[in-house]
Amino acid sequence: MIGAGGRATSGRGLADRLGGLAFGGDYNPEQWDEEVWAEDDELMRRARVNLATVGVFSWALLEPEEGRYEFGWLDEHLDRLHANGVAVDLATPTASPPPWFTLAHPDALPVTPDGARLTHGSRDTYCLAAPAYRAAARGIADALARRYGDHPAVALWHVHNEYATLCWCDHTAEAFRGWLRHKYRALHALNDAWGTAFWSQRYHDWDQIMPPRATQWHHNPGQTLDFRRFFSDLALQAYRDQRNAIRAHSDRPVTTNLMLPGYQNLDLWAFGREVDVVAVDHYPAAPGVDAAADTAFGGDRARSFGGGRPWLLMEQGTNTVYAGDRTLAKEPGEILRHSLSHIAHGSDGALFFQWRQSKAGAETWHSAMVPHAGPDSRIFREVTELGAVVDRLREVAGSTVTAQVAVLHDADAWWALNVESMPSSALDYHTTLKRAHRALWDAGVVTDFAHPEHELDRYRLVVAPALFLLSDAGAENLRRYVEGGGTLLVQHFAGAVDERLHARLGGYPAPALREALGIRVEELRPLRRDEKITLSDGTRAAEWSESVQLAGAEAVASYTHGMLAGRPALTRHRFGAGHGWYLSTVPDPEDHTALVHRLLAEVGVVSAWPPGVEAVTRGRLLFLLNHGADTVPLPRPAHDLVTDRVVADVPPGGCAVLRTDEGA
Repeated sequence: MIGAGGRATSGRGLADRLGGLAFGGDYNPEQWDEEVWAEDDELMRRARVNLATVGVFSWALLEPEEGRYEFGWLDEHLDRLHANGVAVDLATPTASPPPWFTLAHPDALPVTPDGARLTHGSRDTYCLAAPAYRAAARGIADALARRYGDHPAVALWHVHNEYATLCWCDHTAEAFRGWLRHKYRALHALNDAWGTAFWSQRYHDWDQIMPPRATQWHHNPGQTLDFRRFFSDLALQAYRDQRNAIRAHSDRPVTTNLMLPGYQNLDLWAFGREVDVVAVDHYPAAPGVDAAADTAFGGDRARSFGGGRPWLLMEQGTNTVYAGDRTLAKEPGEILRHSLSHIAHGSDGALFFQWRQSKAGAETWHSAMVPHAGPDSRIFREVTELGAVVDRLREVAGSTVTAQVAVLHDADAWWALNVESMPSSALDYHTTLKRAHRALWDAGVVTDFAHPEHELDRYRLVVAPALFLLSDAGAENLRRYVEGGGTLLVQHFAGAVDERLHARLGGYPAPALREALGIRVEELRPLRRDEKITLSDGTRAAEWSESVQLAGAEAVASYTHGMLAGRPALTRHRFGAGHGWYLSTVPDPEDHTALVHRLLAEVGVVSAWPPGVEAVTRGRLLFLLNHGADTVPLPRPAHDLVTDRVVADVPPGGCAVLRTDEGA
């Protein structure tokens, strides 16, 4: 049977239902007519599509007025897809309430921090704390599950879309106060945690507390951090509402699509524990090799949030790379390379937004598997080629990836670094996180992400790139990791505050971590916006520096400028059976990568492939993606599942997937 919480306890997984990897994407037949549907059937067969996400933005059609459902059109499409050999990822449409709902329940519309209430005319016009919205969302989820819970087409349930819209309305304020009451129990505990003695902010009644709305100057940092925590919990509660409504009528797995890297205010570790399969949407933020690195970054995070289990790429852009104020097209072959990278890093499929490019609406120019140009196009030809490759890779479904290195990731540390009144505007969490992952990716190393309080003993190297906030438990866990034989690299401004955002007294970081690192940071010295420095070993750096005192560690490199001249910048400490490294500045990318390569060599994690080759072993398959400019020879000719022939090398921009038990 299906329980109310946790993961599904019966029913087959998605890969079992599909007989391999998922391939397809969002399908919106309501935008088209019968003639196009007939062409869709034929083109899906040609492309080997086996999974279509249906109903994501269909609330206005499914429930044209409150409490009246119209399912006839959806019946026809689910039956048609099933007859065509295409399974369905059936979505609840709750990310886009219809106009009738917002007119009937204006209090359920989101309110901005400065008090402006938004209106319908776009998507995501809802407040997760509004009782009317939550009831309507449960209602449509329950109605869909009652009707389609055991429909043969349905292989997966897809709750909502890309949680979550933030809101600062009165419903949110009431829910926030309830969350705070549960967490702190007594007002004096909240006042102590938030440091309300500062600026005369002490609260004497729970009703005095508001969300961090627009105010004269800086918000209380503790209030801001707790509001982010609260809203993540609120989104998870809203997800559970719909998931539980679905599970009352269906044994199919349930998920929601998470958006990486920092689009959503969510604790992704918490969501990873609640969904049956982690599903993510991923769109590269830069072209070329940067897009390839970003794809691996997204894949490694998604795999890690699910505890190493296979995950699902729910959305990617067929021909979309975002680059600031431009949406760039992918180069020939990148649809294949990006999709294979996701599969290599643990995805049990490659899905796109969307199947057919819309002819009208807000996302008219969002790319699709069938572009405006139709099937006689480079895009559809590459999609069809990819479909054949995904079909040949079906044996990898359900298998896992093992990493020997981890990067620490914590939503609390992210939210804490985003509070106002920080020493530098250059302290960006995800930029720092991606910089650490990129150095490992450049070294050809597959990386896990881990929480500071997770078990870390299986990793030879752990990198902590942005741990501004670190709990006592996390600090003690890192101390034990080093003492037990691990190598830990901690980067600047680490452990400066505890989980309440209280500054560590007596020097930074947290005492247990100071012990493992053998240092004490006495003073923070952010650099000027355009200031560049050079360390004693020639390392070029910028953005940040610190006055570091040695407390057992040795200086590996020192500052050469100003009052810090001769003081440690990079330190190493032998502690127990391991080593704790501390980097108190921000090296240029090349020098940062060189340091990471040095640590990888010391712990014995070195790629067997030349630079530019991304090599990932998943199950019995070795994925090779050549991002370099030179042809890379294989140790011996082998059968390549991408081309379905024996190959002796991987050309520039090429891919190969080899079976490890055949000598690869």
